[in-house]
Amino acid sequence: MQKAKLLFLSVFSIFLLSADKHDKTHVNWINFAELSSNLQKEKKLVLIDVYTDWCGWCKVMDSKTYSNKKVVDYLQNKFYAVKFNAESKDDIAWEGKNYHYSAEYRCNELALYLLHGQMAFPTTVIIPADGSQPQAIPGYLPTKDFESIVKYFGEDKYGKVPFEEYQKNFKSSW
Repeated sequence: MQKAKLLFLSVFSIFLLSADKHDKTHVNWINFAELSSNLQKEKKLVLIDVYTDWCGWCKVMDSKTYSNKKVVDYLQNKFYAVKFNAESKDDIAWEGKNYHYSAEYRCNELALYLLHGQMAFPTTVIIPADGSQPQAIPGYLPTKDFESIVKYFGEDKYGKVPFEEYQKNFKSSW
């Protein structure tokens, strides 16, 4: 009996260690309450992954793009990352306004605001560090495309260099 307990504890410990390694290859997503609190302490870029539970491409983006170690490291260093279900029925307070579920549109009003009424999933929304207008990038983004977009914002080129010009000289390293 003692050997069985020891074996169980050993296997359980290995599982926990491997789960800990696995978690390090995923983005540390926060919610809007945490985002508001973090932004009061330090201004930073904000990346919001707007998804739905039924969206297949959202799941592909999670498993391929958001699990890439270079993506995870870059987001953790340069952005506050929020995962937001567009169909959430929770009330969400953001930037001094309360957003509610809209039965008419079958989504949360915050999704309507962030996506400028263009409901496509997944959509990556980036809010510049100065808090200016959210920039919505609809569709699945493979890692190589995602890299140029987040680095455009992360290297502070947004609003200074047209994206097309930035992209011409961009060298992917991911």
